[in-house]
Amino acid sequence: MSNKIGVFVCHCGINIASTVDVEQLTKYAAGLDGVVVSKDYKYMCSDVGANLIKDSIKKHKLDGIVIACCSPRMHEHTFRGVVEAGGVNGFNLEIANIREQCSWVHEDKARATEKAKVLIRGAVAKARLLEPLEPSKVSVTPTAVVIGGGIAGIQASLDLAEEGHKVYLVEKTPSIGGRMAQLDKTFPTLDCSGCILTPKMMEIANHPNIELLTYSEVIGIEGSIGNYKVKIKKKPRYVDLEKCTGCGDCVDACRLKGRVVSEFDMGMGKRSAIYMPFPQAIPLKCTVDSDHCLMITRGKCGAGPLCVEACEADAIDFKQKEEEIEVDVGAILVATGYDVMDPSNLYECGYARSDDVITTLEMERLISSSGPTGGEIVCPSNNEKPSSITFVLCVGSRDETECTWCCRIGCMSALKQVYLLKEKLGDDVEINVCYTDIRSFGKGYEEFYRNIRGLKTNFFRGRPSEIRNVDDHLKIDIFDTTTNKLFEIITDLVVLVPALVPRADADEFARILRISQSGDGFFLEAHPKLRPMDTFVGGIFIAGCCQGPKDIQDTVSMASGAAARAANILSKKELESEPLVSCVDEEICSGCSVCVSVCAYSAIEIVKEDNGKSYAKVNEALCKGCGACVGACPSGAMQQRGFKDKQILPMIEETI
Repeated sequence: MSNKIGVFVCHCGINIASTVDVEQLTKYAAGLDGVVVSKDYKYMCSDVGANLIKDSIKKHKLDGIVIACCSPRMHEHTFRGVVEAGGVNGFNLEIANIREQCSWVHEDKARATEKAKVLIRGAVAKARLLEPLEPSKVSVTPTAVVIGGGIAGIQASLDLAEEGHKVYLVEKTPSIGGRMAQLDKTFPTLDCSGCILTPKMMEIANHPNIELLTYSEVIGIEGSIGNYKVKIKKKPRYVDLEKCTGCGDCVDACRLKGRVVSEFDMGMGKRSAIYMPFPQAIPLKCTVDSDHCLMITRGKCGAGPLCVEACEADAIDFKQKEEEIEVDVGAILVATGYDVMDPSNLYECGYARSDDVITTLEMERLISSSGPTGGEIVCPSNNEKPSSITFVLCVGSRDETECTWCCRIGCMSALKQVYLLKEKLGDDVEINVCYTDIRSFGKGYEEFYRNIRGLKTNFFRGRPSEIRNVDDHLKIDIFDTTTNKLFEIITDLVVLVPALVPRADADEFARILRISQSGDGFFLEAHPKLRPMDTFVGGIFIAGCCQGPKDIQDTVSMASGAAARAANILSKKELESEPLVSCVDEEICSGCSVCVSVCAYSAIEIVKEDNGKSYAKVNEALCKGCGACVGACPSGAMQQRGFKDKQILPMIEETI
């Protein structure tokens, strides 16, 4: 219990002082019961403010501190360090949020000041009853799991592995590479995508600290920061990776060769039921598609599987079963990427009605020399070279009914493809670009845009009308807001630039990892500026487009940042865990198990003694201090340190 409390009021520049009378507030706080000193300063989180707090603690022998400032999420950790440096336990600190909860939501200065007085009065009431707490120590497993084998997962894995940490890289598909592997070239430098990506993929395959788990999925996690148990499901390839040489003889021999739609080619090409996704795949091993293989779906394949006969290495094994493994790690990095919005739902785009309306990712596969047409640009409906190609930007993006956000890469992807198409087809092809705004925000992007404008390309600023099939052509009406004229475009091929959206399994994956999602469905960072790679769950970090749309440069930067954040944990032998967790009064607890049923972190178990008495026990390493068990406990036996009933109830009484 604190007998001498100091109150320190921050002006936060003018964020607080412009709406709250700080001088009046400071004088008011000085008269509260138990307060022996009350001071204000313009920036309490600065060195001068910190020294003011420390000097006051020593001069007045304070044993409780109240700081009236911004949200505790911003600076509570910092102020705890300041208080401890002054000689007071860091958990004898209470933050009164008079910025987000007061000054930012009021315009009337008198009313805001009165509300701030109430908030400080409640904080002082709680501070009088705070108890010193000590963090506990937990050991750290110096290993990480990276979920997702795109460029973000690859970069994060290599950075961690180079730091000397063991890394499990888990990829859902048969090969790493992600979306970047599907691209022909990258903007704005027009580097070959494969030339950049393939060496990194090879590094992953050959690095002694990286264990690659392709065709695998994370299906569950347990534990907490420093000590996670990750459950991974390994799907059967029906091919022995140790024996398979990647020769491709089985692919050529398959009875369904050229009859199964290729996911890698975005449906623009066909493959066999046994396949390798692309020529540079890592691992360069075959996989049997269990949804199409006749041996798996029907139990027989003619007189016998031709793939088995063709495989000299005897690598094909239809007896393989799904298996589960569990790995112990100290940190988890999530780099699961994104999906491209399906334009089929947008009737006006004509995507579902015409084969000659495609997306930019499908155009990438047409442009690529390793694509289904060997780099030859043809209309899918007739395999003839188009004389006119029209790009429609912001399909589903920046739209109140679909995706309110900008896809960020759409404009530059379209401009890059305009350049590549002009390079391949020359001036024989007319290219039109229908855009809302051209957003060329990155380094070298604006210069690239200027170059494209000089390539005899027609730019129309506006939203096009319905894309219609007329006499073996596609027709679009568009009102150009730059010239205030209505144009009719007759074209052979339309390329849609769709929105980037969260993966279809993002909701389920967020539930498994217990991480939050923002309103758009992407994974939510702990703070957009101060902790952009962290989640609200300790030891779990996000990188790349699973957090929101990004280009390759930003994705790689974020991946390295997430790896650095994880390395901060993995490089330590022990971590301090927050003591603000639940605790049980065993004398009162009846062992009713209500708390067990509401705990989302499996942190509570029921202990039965020999004398028949039962009571709840909290695993402090797993507890996240959410307080759900405290609210559910019918007897009041479950309490949360730092927020006990005896501390919260006086606070409530002072504020009502």
